[in-house]
Amino acid sequence: MSVLVVGVSHKTAPVALLERLALDQPESVKLLDQVAGLEHVSEAVVIATCNRLEVYSEVDRFHGSVEEISRLIVERAGVSTDAMIPHLYVHYDDGAVSHLFHVASGLDSMAIGEGQILGQTRAALRTGQEQGSVGPALNLLFQQALRVGKRAHAETGLDRAAPSLVAAGLDALGQGVAGCRVVVLGAGSMAALAVSTVTRLGAGEVTVVNRTEGRAAKLADEYGVRVRDWSSLTASIADAELLITCTGAAEVLLDADRIRGLREDPDRTGGDLRILDLALPHDVDPAVADLAGVELVNLANLADRLQADDGAQVGARDARAIVIQEVAAFLSARRQSQVTPTVVALRSMATSLVDAELERLDARLPDLDPAVRAEVVHAVRRVADKLLHQPTVRVRELAGEGGAVSYETALAELFSLHPDSVGAVTRPEGMS
Repeated sequence: MSVLVVGVSHKTAPVALLERLALDQPESVKLLDQVAGLEHVSEAVVIATCNRLEVYSEVDRFHGSVEEISRLIVERAGVSTDAMIPHLYVHYDDGAVSHLFHVASGLDSMAIGEGQILGQTRAALRTGQEQGSVGPALNLLFQQALRVGKRAHAETGLDRAAPSLVAAGLDALGQGVAGCRVVVLGAGSMAALAVSTVTRLGAGEVTVVNRTEGRAAKLADEYGVRVRDWSSLTASIADAELLITCTGAAEVLLDADRIRGLREDPDRTGGDLRILDLALPHDVDPAVADLAGVELVNLANLADRLQADDGAQVGARDARAIVIQEVAAFLSARRQSQVTPTVVALRSMATSLVDAELERLDARLPDLDPAVRAEVVHAVRRVADKLLHQPTVRVRELAGEGGAVSYETALAELFSLHPDSVGAVTRPEGMS
């Protein structure tokens, strides 16, 4: 069994295509269930964020699994296979481990070092656990990825590079936030991050507008912001100086005509309007950027800015070094664990041989003095242990180093270990 990743992200696809692949929680669970039901998949996790859709799976067949998972992603994009395939990427086994560790650390994010992906990775694992699609392989891998992500942020200056897409977007808009009238559309995790960020930066009046009251009320309690219902959308943004949108709606909420009408309203008291659209699909028509007195930053142009500044991000180099170190350690430990069943089977075989020879000894010398027999038993077992000690220690070391040689297979072949005896070491009780 091996880990397979099939995905698409801001690095391989334009935002317009990512918008087609934007999944809400129910859609993400549906995809997860479909992947888990594939013939060659035993475990699955789906990471779906505003700039990536990735399917992680434990598979027993590479090609068939890649084809089936790719098909599921293509179906959601609503484009032809030929149009979608160039934007997909595949990572397998060691490459899959490395990719997930980079993702969890924020090193593969649109804003290098953003911390939100760590929570999104944790949420993806939790959803997989709740749906029963996560087994020991992916659970171990994702738990380690979360630990590596925490370490990368704790031990480097990665957080200071770009703590979130919200912070990066505000930097792109410029002019600061202090004292501004801010309106946030939405009340999900990105909206909560937006409210937290602008509050910390000293924004003036902050208003949250959402379709339902529950989440918005929670933000009001936590940050002391004002909440207005969806029917007050136009009135809420009429005098806003900064508008942050992140609703997850399936259609454009604010087109150019609507924003133009607000700008031309004689009762409007605000000055220029800055808009940060972090929704996928976008909430604001890109044509709004052509209006006088309006500045728009959305995920499409934010991606260009951030990718151009990739090499300048503080702490990224140190974080990458940590990830490389952690990937090597994880793969070494995994390879060593893979040889364990063979080592256990070899020791079991040696024990059986010793027991058989001692039975022969008892049959040939039934009157052997008990003290003498005890010495013989001790000597025989000690010789067997000494003969096996160095080879089994060395095979673990060699397995941990990797390479083209399968040391567990070589050991099994050298000592003529039956495959069933090796498989029985890790086979769950009661299975045949």
